[in-house]
Amino acid sequence: MMRERRWFPVIYMFVATAAFSSVVIGFTNVTRRRVEANAELAFEAAVVAVLPQLNEDGLSSLEVHRRFTEQVTEPNPASGGAYTYRENGQIAGYALPIDGQGFWAPIKGIIGIAADRKTVTGIAIYEQNETPGLGGEIAQEPFQEQFVGKMLSAEAKPIGFRRPGEPLGDSEVYAVTGATQTSVRLEGIVNEAVKTWRNQVGMEGAAQ
Repeated sequence: MMRERRWFPVIYMFVATAAFSSVVIGFTNVTRRRVEANAELAFEAAVVAVLPQLNEDGLSSLEVHRRFTEQVTEPNPASGGAYTYRENGQIAGYALPIDGQGFWAPIKGIIGIAADRKTVTGIAIYEQNETPGLGGEIAQEPFQEQFVGKMLSAEAKPIGFRRPGEPLGDSEVYAVTGATQTSVRLEGIVNEAVKTWRNQVGMEGAAQ
């Protein structure tokens, strides 16, 4: 009898620990799936945002997902790694993923390029952890809307970042005030992605 009582605390702790671990693991799995689902939706929303044929104000998450799954084509060698939107079987727009190290953390986004492979249709940053109010402004409309209608240059920098107040060319946008490092890094991320894309679709030096 005494031997059974000595084992009881050990068995109790084992059962309690197993039960608690099961709850924690279950909660973690549910949370992870939710985080992954939110990240996937943010990516889809960014793709739709840079394709003017698909983008509209006030789209619900469900409508964004529907438009992405039904009207956006996955990347392939012919698209240079970009997602595409097609009309009458022809590519009408590219949504090119951009990804690189920001000042504090990775920056991920999508840059839209028209069927002419020269005109920028938009940019959407869907993941970043730059300083709020400074580098974090790259995810806000005032910064991003600058890219709409810009022309990709055939020079070393397809898109150039200039200091606020300086004259802008057709292939230039303003950097974020007070966020030099974030701006420099994002400029590099964008241009590296565009140059790689051009090489893959045979467009290097074609944008004049």
